Amino acid sequence: MSRIGYKPIKFDTPVEIKVEKGGSFGNILVTVKGPKGELKQDIRNGINVEVDQENKVIELTRENDLHQMKAYHGLYRSLIANMIEGVTKGYEKNLEIHGVGYRVKLTGNKLDFSLGQNHPIEIEAPEGIEFEVKDEVKIKVKGIDKQLVGKIAAQIREIKKPEPYKGKGIRYVGEYVRRKAGKAAIKATV
Repeated sequence: MSRIGYKPIKFDTPVEIKVEKGGSFGNILVTVKGPKGELKQDIRNGINVEVDQENKVIELTRENDLHQMKAYHGLYRSLIANMIEGVTKGYEKNLEIHGVGYRVKLTGNKLDFSLGQNHPIEIEAPEGIEFEVKDEVKIKVKGIDKQLVGKIAAQIREIKKPEPYKGKGIRYVGEYVRRKAGKAAIKATV
């Protein structure tokens, strides 16, 4: 079992952290505010959050050593650490489009895709997400919430996954697409 929950979280001066009673679980609500924005996280019963403002450290403790509590301990430690990094630095995912005639353009806060289909595909940026488009084939998804940035990038990739024969489609920058031999190549070897 991972022991990530025991690691203290260090934070910088521009970050303001507030721990209060409440949230949807009725236990603790952690609010992290920084230069880029504000994020909130509900903490389940059994996990306690202590903030040491003098040393700029957050420590999480759990009530017992049940398997589920150990899992929540590490989960919430990681979520709070990601929130702190998000409000200070932010997160981004980069995608690229491969294929002749495939392109994207940014119109306001919408992405308009032209992917060889008979209708255009539009994706609107939810609150807290920004899009950047470069050269009509490179897309940058930016935001302070790591989960939301990853989810939107995955939804964009899902529109046209890279296919294994020619490699056409939307993929993450640096993603390796394993290519298959076509029918002609297989027939020639027989």
